[in-house]
Amino acid sequence: MLADFLNLLINGLIEGLVIALPALALTLIMGINRFPNAAAGDTMTLGAYAVLGLQQVGVAFFSLAVLGALAAGALLSWLSYRLVFQRLARAPMVASLLAAIGIGFMIRSVIGIVAGQDLHTFGLPLTRAWNWGGVRVLPTDLQIAAASLVLLALVFCWLQLSASGRQLRAIADNPDLARLSGIRSRRLMWLLWLLSGALCAAGGVLLGVKAVVTPDMGWEMLLPAFAAMILGGIGHPVGAVLGAVLMGMAQELSVPLVGPSYKIAVAFVAMLLVLLVRPGGLLGHVEKVR
Repeated sequence: MLADFLNLLINGLIEGLVIALPALALTLIMGINRFPNAAAGDTMTLGAYAVLGLQQVGVAFFSLAVLGALAAGALLSWLSYRLVFQRLARAPMVASLLAAIGIGFMIRSVIGIVAGQDLHTFGLPLTRAWNWGGVRVLPTDLQIAAASLVLLALVFCWLQLSASGRQLRAIADNPDLARLSGIRSRRLMWLLWLLSGALCAAGGVLLGVKAVVTPDMGWEMLLPAFAAMILGGIGHPVGAVLGAVLMGMAQELSVPLVGPSYKIAVAFVAMLLVLLVRPGGLLGHVEKVR
């Protein structure tokens, strides 16, 4: 019984760390550009299919294919901002949201037309799980957790220690004051969207390592990522990561009770219960409007 619980807990932690990457990307965009980027899920899918495509054209080293996928996700995100979202900056938030949904649908459709709807897997060697008294741990799961933690640590170090990271946080806290202080936002916005696309692509790659690659994989992860962002507190990077880990563990621990098909519903119920107590999320705060 204890071994089964620990297996579910480990699976939930790994899933939560995968969700944390797009959740962090979502909360950064939401905190600064003030709209939910619904194309983040399909950017995850693009990252996974970029690895598949690079492997098929002869890129032998998986790490090189991953770097290519991160570049593809970053480029797509930057182009989306330059061609669409930057032009909608003064429009109501719903315009940017609808545009993001449209961009995501376009990405998904193109991937489906080019690659088909078949299930795909990365060309990685099979590994056997380590077994300690019934507690099973796959080496690939440890690699997924390590990769996610390294990426998250790099992003947080950049936000806290670099000048550009501090300037982005200043824009998120008070855009008007940041502008009056002489902070130029154009290049910072470019950097933000490049980072967001790379994080989403990385999440897609890690999800593809753990599961199978399909055109809908990122779209299906979008709701948990949004929920993690809300649970942690909108615009709060640490909260988004914490919310993602809690969402992942809540989903997996509920499997024995409701089955795998309804585990996401339990995670959303847990999110609603937390928001009833803390409407601003775990680490966020409620903004009072007069």
